[in-house]
Amino acid sequence: MRWSMEGLLVLLGLAVLAIPVAVIYLLISHSSLKGRVARLEREMAGLMADARKTPTERAPARNRTDLDAVRPKAEVVPPAAKPQDTEPAAAKVIAARRQADRTATQKTPPEPVGPTFATRLFQWLAVNWFYAVSALSLALAGLFLVQYGVENGYLPPTARVLAALAFGAALIGAGEVIRRRFGDATDATTAYLPSVFSGAGLVSLFGGVTAARLLYGLIGVEAAFAGLAAVGLLGVVLGWFNGPLLAAVGVIGAFGAPLFVGSDVPATPWLYLYFAIVTAVGLGIDTVRRWAWVSVLSVVLAYGMGMLTYLGGSEAVLGFAFQLFALGIAVLATLIPARSIWPDHPEPTAVQSALSQGQKMPVFPTWLAAGSVLVSSLITGFVALEVAGALWPAWAGLALLAAALTVWSVRGPALQDLAIAPVAVVLALVANEGLDRGAVWRAFADAYAETTEAEFPLTVTVLWGLGLGFSALAAGRALRPGFGVAWAIAAALVAPAMAIVLEVTWQPADTIGAYAWALHAIVMAGVMVGFAARFARVDGEDRVRVSVFVLSALASITFALVLILSSAALTVALAATVVAAAALDRRFGLPLMQVFISVGVVAVGARLIVNPGLVWAVEDAAIWEMLLAYGGALAAFVTSLVLLRGLPRVTAQVMLDTAAWSAGGVLVSLLLLRALDAMLDGSGSDTHWAMGLYAVIWLVLALTQLVRLDRLGGRLAIVRAALAGLFGLVGFGALALALTLFNPLLDAWGEEVAGPPLINTLIVAYLLPGLVLLLGAWTLQRFVLRATLAVVGGALAVFWAFTALRHVWQGAETMELRHGFLQPELWSYTLALLIAGALIFYQSLARNSALLRRAGLVVIGAAVAKVFLIDISGLEGLTRVLSLVVLGLSLAGLAWLNRWAQTRTSPD
Repeated sequence: MRWSMEGLLVLLGLAVLAIPVAVIYLLISHSSLKGRVARLEREMAGLMADARKTPTERAPARNRTDLDAVRPKAEVVPPAAKPQDTEPAAAKVIAARRQADRTATQKTPPEPVGPTFATRLFQWLAVNWFYAVSALSLALAGLFLVQYGVENGYLPPTARVLAALAFGAALIGAGEVIRRRFGDATDATTAYLPSVFSGAGLVSLFGGVTAARLLYGLIGVEAAFAGLAAVGLLGVVLGWFNGPLLAAVGVIGAFGAPLFVGSDVPATPWLYLYFAIVTAVGLGIDTVRRWAWVSVLSVVLAYGMGMLTYLGGSEAVLGFAFQLFALGIAVLATLIPARSIWPDHPEPTAVQSALSQGQKMPVFPTWLAAGSVLVSSLITGFVALEVAGALWPAWAGLALLAAALTVWSVRGPALQDLAIAPVAVVLALVANEGLDRGAVWRAFADAYAETTEAEFPLTVTVLWGLGLGFSALAAGRALRPGFGVAWAIAAALVAPAMAIVLEVTWQPADTIGAYAWALHAIVMAGVMVGFAARFARVDGEDRVRVSVFVLSALASITFALVLILSSAALTVALAATVVAAAALDRRFGLPLMQVFISVGVVAVGARLIVNPGLVWAVEDAAIWEMLLAYGGALAAFVTSLVLLRGLPRVTAQVMLDTAAWSAGGVLVSLLLLRALDAMLDGSGSDTHWAMGLYAVIWLVLALTQLVRLDRLGGRLAIVRAALAGLFGLVGFGALALALTLFNPLLDAWGEEVAGPPLINTLIVAYLLPGLVLLLGAWTLQRFVLRATLAVVGGALAVFWAFTALRHVWQGAETMELRHGFLQPELWSYTLALLIAGALIFYQSLARNSALLRRAGLVVIGAAVAKVFLIDISGLEGLTRVLSLVVLGLSLAGLAWLNRWAQTRTSPD
């Protein structure tokens, strides 16, 4: 029974192997019919095209001599005399040029878009699927021959490998015989057959060599490498002669060979060498024959098989090998299509294509290199996160890849943007290691855990040097042809970016000390100054790149100052860098300095308001520290504004101007608050004057943003509007507290009014915020905002006048409204309203403003309403009479003035 079953299996195997042979036989026997049909179709197309032509077009083209020779002499007719063309020659030229311009400006129809690669592939497979099946069957036959011998033990390992190699050689020989005797052209009867046989033979050879090394251990590493290289070279040669089908079969079969050998041996790093050789073979075929899809197929299969191999193993060395393999694929995909160790990819770059929305399309090798570099960088970073100890190899490999791409971009300008990917992955890995408190970070942080005499930890220094090294490389690249400004920006950014990432995620100062870490920043600033000096000699009057490096140097100095200075000193130091930027711009003409000035103004403002901010200035700082911080910032802003006078630096000037006014207002408010606290022993936070001063500070900041919004606009308009809304909300909130909870007229929690009549804390609480709002109404441009601020500011001024008069009559102890009103107090309010109305009325005459005249009448109307609704019932005796007399006389005089003003402004 056992022998009968094996015989049945043998018969089934022969039947399976016979299928492709039968298909090939049928193809050869009927190929002549296919050729005849193709010739008939071409002849029919030619006849139909000839039938559409005129008799003259169908006549054979002959020259004039031949026509004269065959035409009879008697039939020669002289040409009829043409009418003389009286049009001037100049007019003909002009008319011809106009016609040419009209023809050139006409919109040409879009070129038809051909079918995609996938469409062409499926169309080809729909017609020629039997070739693909035949190649697959023959390839599997060679691989299963080895497997069959393993499972049944019929042949020793050496014989099994030799059988696979012999089978592959026989298939290649058969393919070559067919190609040499019958040809391999698409119109030949044996089209694609040499590719089918040779491709299947290549798969069998790859499988035999792989089995000899990985499955049986018959050969060593050197022999396996030589064998695979030889088979790969053979595949390149055969692909050159036999066409893309053989290339596809060879590449797919070579990558799939390790999957079919049926070995129980765990994945080994040597597989990556094998995959790299196969990838190089596929790229080499594309390099010679320019079959782009072969390169794509090779690279995609390389990454796929590499990932499967990594996932199928468990050893750390497999992860290291995968990293090296991925980086090697990026190098191969960049160099092999260029056929040189110095690639020459022409512009545009991938980034240029994206920015132009596809109008500028790079050549295929550029896309291949860009995709490979991106995928390889991500794979290297992924393995570094998964495998212990793979972080340093990842940093080193990605740094070398970025350096190589930078150097290669000199002759291959399309590679200029590819170094972004490995550099970005390096920065991401550094940040992730610090945030996750990984093994490398722990080793650095614990350097002095056991003893303070331990050696200085160099981890952060090495990483910082990695960033500085790439900055130096980018600076050198910026001196060569290409994107000079972009490379200069990269050189100025990478090293500071690495330092910032280390500071935020690693906190090196906690381990090596603030001064040692600040020294790194100072060295970085010195390097940037050196770059600026070098580019100043090269660029001449063009100071863009010089400005970039000066910006980086100033930022590095600022970073060092942040590390070592106290709160007040740091604020002053940051303000000093703003002055330095303005001075450099004034001296050398560096327009990009206004970028640093703008950022510096924001940074100094953040320190004045947020961190350490107003709380520090009010409660913690000594008076001299507060003066140093806020006074130093104000002086720096004013000095910078003077230095930029006359230069076209609108953004920087507006920022400095508003910052100077803001810093001045905040400084005055803080001085008043500190003085009141010192004199009145207040808490600084539970009084009406403290709320008023807080309102002044935040309203000044809100108006600053609104002024910048009016004068600058731009992309930051939404941000400025949001900040103005936030600051205004805080300011009006403080003002609302001053009017409610801390209002001295109510039974509130606040302190009593301090100071003599009319000159007291009510000015700070209500008059100053009102004046700030009135100033904003005078400064701003939007009518709605101006009107709103004018109304609110005027209302606050009126409220201050009311409280000031009540304080005059009632004193601080009885200012609450629950104590009622005195008769002279009521009369004084009426008098104040009349005086205010008269002043407004006078301004209407001085300015010839009908609006102010109406406002004055409204105030006077309020005084009249008060007299008749309140004063008559509240006053007694002569006080009531005096109020009515004064009111009557005032109204008579104002009526006469109003009539005179109307006649003055009315037309004759």
